[in-house]
Amino acid sequence: MVALDTRPLSGSLGASVRGIDLGGALDDDLVAAIRAAFVEHHVLVFRDQDLSPEQQMRFGRSFGELDTHPFVAGNAEHPEILDVVTEPDDRFNFGGGWHTDVTFLPEPDLGSILYAVDVPDGAGDTLFANQHAAYDALSDTMKRMLDGLVGVHSPGPQYGADGLSTQHKSMQTRAADRADSVVRHPVVRTHPESGRRALYVNGAFTIAIDGLHAAESRSLLRFLLGHAVKERFTCRVRWEPGTLVMWDNRSVQHYALHDYAGQRRHMRRVTVKGDRPA
Repeated sequence: MVALDTRPLSGSLGASVRGIDLGGALDDDLVAAIRAAFVEHHVLVFRDQDLSPEQQMRFGRSFGELDTHPFVAGNAEHPEILDVVTEPDDRFNFGGGWHTDVTFLPEPDLGSILYAVDVPDGAGDTLFANQHAAYDALSDTMKRMLDGLVGVHSPGPQYGADGLSTQHKSMQTRAADRADSVVRHPVVRTHPESGRRALYVNGAFTIAIDGLHAAESRSLLRFLLGHAVKERFTCRVRWEPGTLVMWDNRSVQHYALHDYAGQRRHMRRVTVKGDRPA
């Protein structure tokens, strides 16, 4: 297998990968090496990339079929691309708050690949939290209690008629009438490639824990959501134009900071389809 030049981003997760031009030829050995690093580090950062939309899509397809967002309109020419834009006068940013992407789907995305087109000066970082590490840090008693519990996920809090993401002026949301759907996923999922266990609840889309009274569900979720994003489980990525970051949606949460009022931010995202959590 190809040996990658990787540098850790933090003690918990993330690595910077050097010396690779993602716009060039990607043979099977290189893709296999990137995938192995992806599973190991959960977040990979590639600097100084000059990628067209087509090149970014080609890179994404190296890891599986690309997805389209059910509630946000994609690029007119390439529906698989989501142009994530925050204009200077926007009060909200897309992706703000800790979350795991599209857990309201029966088969949530495997991961996201985000490319920086236009970034604010010294701001607009993204935080990531390792959900394997969060699970491992729980007591054995808590782990036994969570085993077999099922979380209820819905797009409603974000994409319903009054959802937070529908308030974003620069992103075209749609299909709010379908945002009352729910799906159920295990509170603790097993990573299909590494076999490691990870917490799988998030504040954006997990609305309850099945089988518990409402007060019990709220209390347990409040604890888990706070525990999952403790500082010791996190890393922080500073964006520059031409930075590409890919993260494993099966093992991390992320948070796009909005600390750049009055500045524009334009990111280009593709997502890779995943499987049903187990």
